[in-house]
Amino acid sequence: MIHPTAIIAPGAKLDPTVEVAPYAVIGEHVMIGAGTRVGPHAVIEGRTEIGQDNQIFQFTSIGAIPQDLKFHGEISTLKIGDRNKIREFVTIHLGTADGGGVTTVGSDCLFMAYSHVAHDCIIGNHVILANGATMAGHVEVDDYAILGGLSAVHQFGRIGCHVMASGGSMIAQDVAPYSIVQGDRAKTVGLNLTGLKRRGFSSDALTNVKQLYKIVFRSNLKLEDAVARIEDEFDTSAAEVATYLNFIKRSERGLAR
Repeated sequence: MIHPTAIIAPGAKLDPTVEVAPYAVIGEHVMIGAGTRVGPHAVIEGRTEIGQDNQIFQFTSIGAIPQDLKFHGEISTLKIGDRNKIREFVTIHLGTADGGGVTTVGSDCLFMAYSHVAHDCIIGNHVILANGATMAGHVEVDDYAILGGLSAVHQFGRIGCHVMASGGSMIAQDVAPYSIVQGDRAKTVGLNLTGLKRRGFSSDALTNVKQLYKIVFRSNLKLEDAVARIEDEFDTSAAEVATYLNFIKRSERGLAR
C-alpha cells in the first residue's frame, strides 16, 4: 500500500489500509486514519492528524508551518476529519499560539486545486472551496458554505452556514448564514434558497429565513434593533432562527450588508 519511493519518517502513524503513492513525503508526527489515500509528491508534515477515507491528491502541502511572522516554532497542530477531497496544490497550515495552536478541518469537504487554509482556521463540514479560494488566518467557515473560485476571506472573518460566495469575492466582513455575497468588498445580495432547498429545509424554515433576511438587510434597522425585533417576533428555539441570532450576536467585524 506504500510505494517504495515514498518517504515515511520514523514515528509517523499510518493505518495499515492507508495508500501512499510514489514520492510522497510524510513527517514523523503525522497520523493518518484508515482508508485514506495520499497522492504522488504530496507532502504531509507537522503535528497533523488526518481521519478516515480522505483523498489527498498530488502536490498537496499539508501541515506546513504558518505563513505568519509571529510564529517562532512553537508546537501547534492541524486536525482534519473524514472523507475530505483535497485536490492538487492545496495548502493547509498548522495553527499558532495566538489562535489556540490548532487549525481544524471538518469532514466531507472539497478543497479544489490551489485553495488555501491558513493558520488557526476552523472549517466546518461539507464545505467547498473552489479553485484558488483563500482563507487568511483565524477564519471560521461554517457547515455547507461554498466559496467560489479566487475568493478570499479577511483575517478573523466568519462565514455562516449555507453561504454561497460568488467567484472573486473579497470578503472583509462576516457573512450571515444562508446568504449570497459577491464583489469587492463583498456585499450580501440575496439568499441561497437553491442551496437550502437542496438540503431539505422545510417550507416553514424557508419562510423564517426569508423574514430574518428582510429584517436584517432590508428594514434599515440598526443591527441591535434588528436582533431585538427577531427575538420579539420569532420562535428563537427554531434551529434556523437560533443559528442566525447566534451568528450575528458573535460578529466582531460587522456583517457584510
